[in-house]
Amino acid sequence: MQEIEFNLLEEPWIRVRMPDCTVAEVSLSDALLHAHEYTDLAGELPSQDAAVLRLLLAVLHAVFYRVDPEGNASPLENSDDALYRWEQLWSLGHLPEKPIQTYLAKWRERFWLFHPERPFYQVNQAAIGTSYGAKKLNGEISESENKTRLFQSYAGREKESLTYSQAARWLLYLCGYDDTSAKPKQKGLPSPGAGWLGKLGLILAAGKNLWETLLLNLVLLKDGQTLWAPPLPVWELEEPRREERVQIPQPDNQAALLTLQSRRLLLIRENGAVTGYTLLGGDFFEKENAFCEQMTIWRKTAEKKNTPSVYVPQRHDPAKQIWREFSAVLPDEHENMSPGIVKWLQALKPFFPKQRFVIFKTIGTEYGDKDFFINDAFSDALVLHRELLDNIGKRCRTLVQLEVQNCEKAAQCTGALAVEIAKSAGGDGAGRAESARTQFYYLIDQPFRRWLYKLDPDEDVDEAVTLWRAQAKTIAREIGRNLVEQAGPAALVGKRENYKKGNKDCVYYHAAPKAFNRFLADIKKIYGE
Repeated sequence: MQEIEFNLLEEPWIRVRMPDCTVAEVSLSDALLHAHEYTDLAGELPSQDAAVLRLLLAVLHAVFYRVDPEGNASPLENSDDALYRWEQLWSLGHLPEKPIQTYLAKWRERFWLFHPERPFYQVNQAAIGTSYGAKKLNGEISESENKTRLFQSYAGREKESLTYSQAARWLLYLCGYDDTSAKPKQKGLPSPGAGWLGKLGLILAAGKNLWETLLLNLVLLKDGQTLWAPPLPVWELEEPRREERVQIPQPDNQAALLTLQSRRLLLIRENGAVTGYTLLGGDFFEKENAFCEQMTIWRKTAEKKNTPSVYVPQRHDPAKQIWREFSAVLPDEHENMSPGIVKWLQALKPFFPKQRFVIFKTIGTEYGDKDFFINDAFSDALVLHRELLDNIGKRCRTLVQLEVQNCEKAAQCTGALAVEIAKSAGGDGAGRAESARTQFYYLIDQPFRRWLYKLDPDEDVDEAVTLWRAQAKTIAREIGRNLVEQAGPAALVGKRENYKKGNKDCVYYHAAPKAFNRFLADIKKIYGE
């Protein structure tokens, strides 16, 4: 077995989707230089794609913070420089080969997946860490010794080992999303929690191809305003950090953040395949007010006595569609903090046609029991008019937030109706409310997305809201009517319930028709006549 093996700049390992919807594996160099030829990344999980995307962005930060598109030394010195540099790159329609190839050639020796001294995204000191098999490294399986998957994507030898290309992809994923199951080797060390990406409500801008996606997320200015410190990705460190569970300051540059080593890792290979890995806790920093992170939605904590409120990353709720988090994606600045990527796109407004749409993609990971294991990975997308991001769209954003709240109220009314119908038939209504609310959101999801897609701040917004409310009211009424029709004769007849109010004996009569009339009145209050 070769001591030095599998250079990520030359070997194919990044999965990309071609225009004909086929999937191919390409090298890191090709993923950048031919990004305009690929539709998107196409890894095994959306969260894996996010980890790979951040690596590609780190390379671009390392290159274009220092040189111009022709490869001439030209460090960015102010915000105008940064915006002009971005405009130059955007106008090309592809990433320039010379500066990227020159940079990657300089650092080629740091991109070996297997190397006796500097294996990529790994440290030899991790050999003393917790040992895991390949089935834990593979995020599609993500099995531990105590938890197996009921429905499996892999079996037999495929489950027990990974190819080098697979292992490279999952290495990035693990570094960003690892759970908290590993035990420290030293006593008294702080807990780093889940990997940094797992703590986020990840949000990014999506383009029509990989090149556009890379450029849109190449945030050269913090929150669209100020320069970052000079880039320092992990492979440029003179010596990698090897200590277990190290609390570090918030990174002051994007290349360092995007290559954050949340875990110390070391892959184990045998007969040309990766059969497992060893792991220690790695670098971490406080998540409070961690505004170096540009790809997350935020949540403002409640202010307490002697404790001011702070902002923390808000994880996505797997039960919620992205539009239900609209107030976190495009918030009122007095109430919450906008994601950095949103502020960056606002700064790029001069470079886009007026009617250009913007696509936001969210990626989430659901953990279980104090982040001890991963339950699920999920993603969503939302298409909006570009103008919604700017001042002209402020009133529009307020109206959208109001309609999201109205949907929540209507869903609650639907749940209450389902419970009352169940009680009318002699049941207790357990679980009916959640089921009915889920049904409501399922049926209103696509209509709401279409309405939001068409919502243009330059047109008659009030008319658009009026039309939407009429449609939402119709959908809600239809759901309620279906619940009543499916209730059966017993619910239509109803059930008498005796209860006490203080010392007084009272009677309440549950009946589906009565509940439906109340439901219609509540929906009318929400959406009007």
